[in-house]
Amino acid sequence: MILTVTMNPSVDISYSVQDFKLDDVNRMEKARKTAGGKGLNVARVIKQLGEDVLATGVLGGTIGDYITQELMKSEIKNDFFRINQESRNCIAILHDGKQTEILESGPTLSEEEGEAFLEKYRGQLSEASIVTISGSLPKGLESGFYRQMVEMGQEKGIPVIVDTSGESLKQVLFYKVKPFAIKPNINELFQLFDMKWNMNVSNLKQLLTIELFHGIEWIVVSLGGDGAFVKHGNNFYRVTIPSIDVVNPVGSGDATVAGLAVALDKQQTVKDVLKTAMTTGMLNTMETETGFINLEKFDSLFDLVKVTKVD
Repeated sequence: MILTVTMNPSVDISYSVQDFKLDDVNRMEKARKTAGGKGLNVARVIKQLGEDVLATGVLGGTIGDYITQELMKSEIKNDFFRINQESRNCIAILHDGKQTEILESGPTLSEEEGEAFLEKYRGQLSEASIVTISGSLPKGLESGFYRQMVEMGQEKGIPVIVDTSGESLKQVLFYKVKPFAIKPNINELFQLFDMKWNMNVSNLKQLLTIELFHGIEWIVVSLGGDGAFVKHGNNFYRVTIPSIDVVNPVGSGDATVAGLAVALDKQQTVKDVLKTAMTTGMLNTMETETGFINLEKFDSLFDLVKVTKVD
């Protein structure tokens, strides 16, 4: 079973407004509401791939109830730690070819609530074969919280994939116990070192060989439409993808994590792991909804992904 962790989930609300007016009333006929959060996108795609998945994290209030109901509609098993605060809404207003976002920060957890979640997570690990940890931490939890989860996974021999950014990613990387895999995009990677974006294979190889990354089995650096640059063990790979018609790129990184987790869980070859991860990421961009893929297109796209070893 794959365990997906979302510590700060949300209800994602999307409003499409043809002529958005400031300081005025804007009316629309319908809104799209989705159980949101990076880890929930991961869980949805894993479920669509036909694999056993359990979604966990922290939920509260009527918003938390709605998220649970939506997951149940999709037949996604879930077991969240419940708190006496409301989970958050995240609103996107689509207007005039632009997207304006209003993001609530969400609940503030106490140290005791953080410890209680870790105890729940420890128990869930006994049923897990691989773990994905995605997205931001809620307020109140110290930035090193994810590294505790990685260490608990290692203690039980469970591979942990981490997809986060900023200080949370730094804390994971600087800790003595490393995750099994990380999936930063190119901007998140260079932001760690306050460096300017530079897509140069030689520079990427040099950067990923520094001591900070020692002990991480898989480093998948997403390059968006240019595919990915990957370090697996002591080997490097350049992954290229075909040109596709992008409908909605939001959640493509989460879909990539889902494909990566499923392929690793099945112990596929290096080549097939990377082709699967890239294919699920592309499939998500071709759909209107976030965290959804059309499996009928999987094989044709899979065959077009190219994996080249870099010397």
